[in-house]
Amino acid sequence: MPHPTQVVALLKAQQIRHVRLYNADRGMLLALANTGIKVAISIPNEQLLGIGQSNSTAANWVSQNVVAHYPATNITTICVGSEVLTALPNAARVLVSALKFIQSALVASNLDKQIKVSTPLASSIILDSFPPSQAFFNHSWNPVLIPMLNFLQSTGSYFMINVYPYFDYMQSNGVIPLDYTLLKPLPSNKEAVDANTLLHYSNVFDAMVDAAYFAMAYLNFTNIPVMVTETGWPSKGDSNEPDATLDNANTYNSNLIKHVLNNTGTPRHPGISVSTYIYELYNEDTKPGPVSEKNWGLFDANGVPVYILHLTGSGSVLANDTANQTFCTAKDGADAKMLQAALDWACGPGKVDCSPLLQGQACYEPDNIFAHATYAFNTYYHQMGRTPGSCDFNGVATITTTNPSHGSCIYLGSGDKNGTLLNSTIPAMDSKSSYSPAKFVYGNVFSAAAYIVVGVIGWIAVLL
Repeated sequence: MPHPTQVVALLKAQQIRHVRLYNADRGMLLALANTGIKVAISIPNEQLLGIGQSNSTAANWVSQNVVAHYPATNITTICVGSEVLTALPNAARVLVSALKFIQSALVASNLDKQIKVSTPLASSIILDSFPPSQAFFNHSWNPVLIPMLNFLQSTGSYFMINVYPYFDYMQSNGVIPLDYTLLKPLPSNKEAVDANTLLHYSNVFDAMVDAAYFAMAYLNFTNIPVMVTETGWPSKGDSNEPDATLDNANTYNSNLIKHVLNNTGTPRHPGISVSTYIYELYNEDTKPGPVSEKNWGLFDANGVPVYILHLTGSGSVLANDTANQTFCTAKDGADAKMLQAALDWACGPGKVDCSPLLQGQACYEPDNIFAHATYAFNTYYHQMGRTPGSCDFNGVATITTTNPSHGSCIYLGSGDKNGTLLNSTIPAMDSKSSYSPAKFVYGNVFSAAAYIVVGVIGWIAVLL
């Protein structure tokens, strides 16, 4: 993993304003000091039993990991454990005590108004999640969930849940359409309808968030906001994971970011944006398990993007293009007549110099409408400064990170920009301080700023 200073430089370069640590690593907290980045920290599951059984242990944890760093490091949230009910059920009996002990320590330090306390839960604790209006929590967890929800309500905190449409899709054996999990726009007749509420659902993500709201309402809690603490899509998988691809990962995360930042909300709560963490910032090449487990990241360990998010419709927020290498190409399967019309426009009113496409010139071959249109589209895209909407051409163009240059035909945007962010802007670090593999967060719960999260197991992005 990169040194904490390199991690923070990446966050700054991506204009990330919020970050979540999956522990409370001292090196990361020091590196984040005086950056203005808002930080969520976590109590690892292995520390939960001790904290949940001892008020003084909890107070000591807050003293060492919060008070010692605040306010230079702008800590805003404490996540107590991770999926405790399903991952560490023997600690469930002390979960609410741990939440209360941490809260008491914050009160004693006059930090309870600035810092929220909650615990991320797995979505599997919600049963019968579709239609959402029928959702309810596994009743066996009610002795824990009811006092936990009382705590969240009384402290004005969030109900944190991890939502993975990828796994829902994989486990559905074809029942759930891929487009429905990738947040692709659907015609109304393809949307799922909750027969009890007549609400229309165009994606799994919204349905799962609303299922959480309905499950809380089933227990008479109706005013606790839902925060999605993990979601994402793997970019590579084993042979039995054919939908873990770069394109699907890019589509899911790009659509999710736009969906959240547009403040669309959910059918149950329209217009109320859902704070969401995207799992994860870095790939984890040494993680055990299937290939997909190693490939949820937006960046590799050197800070090089695994893919460039398609965010032209959302401005430049979290474009994660550290090498400035994006290109505009003709879409596969685009109508030839529409391509020709767009090519004619680009070489005429669009003022693109199309002379390299003339016979005998560098970009004449291959002599087909797709290749010639791609050259013209890309030239126009870069002449316009890669601005939102400059790679569309009535829907026959798309942005890619694949360089279409070939032979002596060099496309704008290629240049010699092979250096990465970490090679050019981050100081080299030889010393080995502690660090936390981080998860990456993106959000706008209280503002339209971008958020990011850093954690112990990996990085997550959070959309708030």
